[in-house]
Amino acid sequence: MKQEIDHYARDLSPGVGRAVYLASKAKTEKRYQSLARDFPDPDKLRRTAGQIKQHTLEHLDDYLAQAETSLRKRGAQVHFAADGEGANEIILRILQERGAKRLIKSKSMVSEETELVPYLEKNGVEAVESDLGEYIVQIDHDHPSHIVTPIIHKTRQEIARSFEREGLGDYNDDPQTITRRAREHLRKKYLEADAGLTGANFVSAESGRIVLVTNEGNARFSVAAPRIQIAMVGIEKLVPKDADLPLFLGLLGRSATGQPLTVYTQFINGPRAAGQEDGPEELHVVFLDNRRTEVLASDCREILRCIRCGACLNVCPIYRQASGHAYRSVYPGPVGAVLSPLLHGKQFPELADLPKASSLCGACNEVCPVDIPIPDLLLRLRDRGKREKAPRASVDTPPFGLWSHMATQPAAWKTALRLGHAMNVTPHAVLNVHPSARAWRSSRDLPKFRGGDFRKWMRERTKAGGQGNGQAR
Repeated sequence: MKQEIDHYARDLSPGVGRAVYLASKAKTEKRYQSLARDFPDPDKLRRTAGQIKQHTLEHLDDYLAQAETSLRKRGAQVHFAADGEGANEIILRILQERGAKRLIKSKSMVSEETELVPYLEKNGVEAVESDLGEYIVQIDHDHPSHIVTPIIHKTRQEIARSFEREGLGDYNDDPQTITRRAREHLRKKYLEADAGLTGANFVSAESGRIVLVTNEGNARFSVAAPRIQIAMVGIEKLVPKDADLPLFLGLLGRSATGQPLTVYTQFINGPRAAGQEDGPEELHVVFLDNRRTEVLASDCREILRCIRCGACLNVCPIYRQASGHAYRSVYPGPVGAVLSPLLHGKQFPELADLPKASSLCGACNEVCPVDIPIPDLLLRLRDRGKREKAPRASVDTPPFGLWSHMATQPAAWKTALRLGHAMNVTPHAVLNVHPSARAWRSSRDLPKFRGGDFRKWMRERTKAGGQGNGQAR
C-alpha cells in the first residue's frame, strides 16, 4: 500500500530529515549568490532559455530528424525506443552482439526511469554505477532521492558502514577516505569494462554533439577506456544549435550547485576517428520516448523543458520536509509531482496525489532555469485527477465549502477575522468534529492565529495620512 507524502514526512527519521533540509537549503543559497553575482538580470536569461526549449519542443520532430542526420554524419549509430522496455532491449542487444559482459555507467536519470541496471544484471551483464552517489545507492539496493545528489538522504556514517560491508575497508567515516576508496575500486572497473553508458545533458541538433556535465569526471572515464559507448537520451534533451549551449550550461551549473560551470564539461563528437589513440570504437545513441510524446500533446508539455538541475527540489518546502523517496517515483520534488504522473500514462491515478504535495508557493517556478510554470501545471493535474476520479489520499484536505463562502462574502470574512483569536483557546477536540478535519489534524499542528489586525492598522494609517502627516503609502 502506498504511503502518502505527509505520512512519510511524519515518520522520517530526524537525522535524514535534517540532512535533506540542510543540503537543499545550502544549494538554494549558493544558487541565489551565484546568479546575482554573475548576471545583471538572471530572470531574463531564464525566460530566454525557456523560450528556446519551448521552441524546440514545438518543433521536436524536425529537430530529432536533424539530430539523427548530424549524429550519423559523425559516425554514431542511432536507435529509437518507444518505451523503457524497448530501450533496455536495444542496449542488451548491442552488448550481446559484441560479446560485452561488463558495463560501466555514469549518472543517468533516464536509465533509472527504465530500470536498466537490474535488467542487465538479470541478463548476465555486470553493470556498475560510477557516480559516487549512484554507486552507494546501488550497493545499498536503494533509490536516488534527488535528481543531482542521489544520496542527499544518507549520512557519512551510513556510507562508511556500507563500504565496510562491501569489503572496501574497515569502518571509516572520513569523507576523503570514503572518496579515495571508491576511486580505487572504480578505477579497476573503468579499465575492465567492455562498454560505457552515459546519459546526455544536451544534444545539439545542429552538430550532433552530445554534452555531458559532471563534478567527478566519471562520465569521461566511462567513455575513455571501453571500446563501446552508449548514450541513452530522452528525446526532450535536444537544443537547436551549438550557440545555445553556453546559456544552458551557465544556468545548469548555477541552478544545480551554485557553480559557474560544472567541473567537467565534455563534448562527445562521435566514435574514435582514424589516427586518434583513445576513445570508443563505436558510439550508439538511444533516443527514448517512453510517453514523452503523450506529455508533449498534453496541456502540461512545458514540463519537458526540464534540464534536471534539481533547483525546484532544493527550494521546495515539501521536498525539504519529506525527502525524495516520499514521491514514490524516479523524479521527486515539484518536477516529479508533474512529470511522474504523466509518464505513468494510464496508471496516472496511482500518482495523482503527487500534484497535491505542494503549497503552490511558486518558489519552484522562480528558481527554474527554463521558467517552467510548475504551479500552473500542478493545478492542471489536480483538475485532471478530479475529472478522472482518481482515489483521494487517505489523509486529504478537509472540505473547503465554508472557507469559500467566507472568502467571497466580505461581511462574513470580517466576522471570522474578529473571531479568529478564539482559535488559540478553543480545545482541539472542538476543531476535530468532522472526520476529514480529524484526519488532517492527525499529522499537522495548527499555528497560532495572528490575523485580524491588518485592517485596523490600515484604517489608522489611512486616517493619519488624511490628516497630512504623509505616513500613508
